[in-house]
Amino acid sequence: MEASTTPKAGSPNRVVQSLELEPFDYSNGTSNAGSDPMNALQILKETVWILRYNSSGFMLIAALLICPVCALLLSDVLVDQSIVKRLSIRLLLVARSGGLPLRSFVKQSCQKFSEMAISAATCFPFYLTFSLLSKAAVVYSVDCSYSRKKFDSSKFYVRVGKIWRRLVSTYLWVCMLIVGCLAVFLVSVIAVCNVFLIIGLPGDLIVYAAIMVGLIFSVVFAKAIIICNIAIVICVLEEVSGPKALLRSASLIQGQTQVGLLIFLGSTIGMAFVEGLFEHRVKTLSYGDGSSRVWEGPLLVVMYSFLVLIDSMMSSVFYFSCRSSSREALEGEIHPILETPSSMDIQ
Repeated sequence: MEASTTPKAGSPNRVVQSLELEPFDYSNGTSNAGSDPMNALQILKETVWILRYNSSGFMLIAALLICPVCALLLSDVLVDQSIVKRLSIRLLLVARSGGLPLRSFVKQSCQKFSEMAISAATCFPFYLTFSLLSKAAVVYSVDCSYSRKKFDSSKFYVRVGKIWRRLVSTYLWVCMLIVGCLAVFLVSVIAVCNVFLIIGLPGDLIVYAAIMVGLIFSVVFAKAIIICNIAIVICVLEEVSGPKALLRSASLIQGQTQVGLLIFLGSTIGMAFVEGLFEHRVKTLSYGDGSSRVWEGPLLVVMYSFLVLIDSMMSSVFYFSCRSSSREALEGEIHPILETPSSMDIQ
């Protein structure tokens, strides 16, 4: 079957031999300039097609690069609980000084935030190597799939050698942006609570005010995460890095924030569900003699790794979707990252 032209994204007539869906070829120059971007469901379908098309490459990435980091993250083997306890106590003192009553909700929030902070700090070397390399590999594999090529580890190694510096630079800027957002959130909560305390409002209203600030911040933080994810994709596929990649990402997703939020929400819910299962069925012995940990632990790590893989793939597809509908497409400025022929036989 010869694929010389590619229909519009999301079209039900896109059929490939032995496959239900054929992805929109964003990289071969056959896209319709200014075409409508895909919604979250279409991006998920496109991701499934790409996973089926290049399954061996993605499974290799998940097994070698994603699973080790997920195992460390879920098991918390590198986290010192004494440090977590000290940080949690400090946060509780700050919360009390801000007028928040030390109820179970506040205590659990401080405990969870402390665990996340210490886990992120201890796993940072693995994020900077394995996780970052896996993101680059996923982006490269998605681009290969759109170019009708299979994942080539030797070509990827050459590619990573060329872009590693700007990839690390962009990731460090991403980390600074996330830390900055969290710092602004903590300062905002303390400031709002102090204002309400000075006014003389009761503790219950102060708690509700803190929750409202948290809800508003969650939307802002979600958008920041989307920008950061797309910035990593841009860093791999385009000749920009650092703050320029973040600005380029923010510009690219304008008008598509709702789609990005839906992708982020779905991924977050799935990962949180698996984390909860791991917490209660592996880390906490709440039933039986614990013998099921032998197979439940690895199974949940594999499930979590697969969700991380799908999330990275959807971010890459989301980038291509946004780029196809941007002004660059209208001006014909989109060029393939990998050289591809104008037509290719699909076996």
